Amino acid sequence: MPRTMRLNVPTSLTLLRIALIPVLAGGFFLPFRSANLLCSALFGLAALTDWLDGYLARRLGQTSAFGAFLDPVADKLMVATALVLLVQAIPTPLMAAAAAIIIGREIAISALREWMAQLGGQEQVAVSMVGKIKTTAQMIAVLLLLYREPLWGFPTLEIGLSLLVAAAMLTLWSMLHYLVAAWPLLRRG
Repeated sequence: MPRTMRLNVPTSLTLLRIALIPVLAGGFFLPFRSANLLCSALFGLAALTDWLDGYLARRLGQTSAFGAFLDPVADKLMVATALVLLVQAIPTPLMAAAAAIIIGREIAISALREWMAQLGGQEQVAVSMVGKIKTTAQMIAVLLLLYREPLWGFPTLEIGLSLLVAAAMLTLWSMLHYLVAAWPLLRRG
């Protein structure tokens, strides 16, 4: 008899993050001035659930194969959605290039991880510290860019763009790191 999947708190938080994606997209196009604040709050909540679900899964001993699969999918969907929305709101070559690099890398590395797992080399493409730094810079950048308005003299748009460019550069670096680590198996495969 197939084993049933039980929903636990960490997986429920991940599912909440996925459910917030259409809310973020819809909120982005609301015709009122504080829609950017709403979107920033939604993205901030999603980022918080990303951290919290991992922490709770480890702390409560509620890790699961489904949660391990779903968590990075939820992250990538939320970030990709936010970046696509931001390219529409900030239609500059820099914004488009940074978004394309980040989204393209996520697709490429996800495919690489899947292929490496089939070859038995998934430990060679495990998450690295560079990837974690990139994710942090990217999350802060997206949060600031969704808000876009100066906040008490703080230039959120400019700092957000700078952080997004830094995240895109770290994205390329981490992708190179993963490809170099996977190269021996890629050559044989």
